[in-house]
Amino acid sequence: MIGTLIDIGWALVFAMAGAAIGAILLIRISARIPAVFDKITPNIDEGKEIVRGNRAVADYFGRIVSAAILGVSLIIAAAVLGAMLAALR
Repeated sequence: MIGTLIDIGWALVFAMAGAAIGAILLIRISARIPAVFDKITPNIDEGKEIVRGNRAVADYFGRIVSAAILGVSLIIAAAVLGAMLAALR
């Protein structure tokens, strides 16, 4: 019984550590995604186009950035889940 509680405690520690590291990575990567997108489309200044009211650029830019953030979040969630499962074994 004590061993099970210790394993659950370690799983919680790994989950919290993984979540903290994941949150930091997500914030850092999310801040870099628009810069990467600007390098992919060098002839278009998305910021100016969005300010001018170009809805197509705003929609496309928003979808690309949100898809990238969701993808990174899924990868981080899988890593946290893997750490929890490893701690429970």
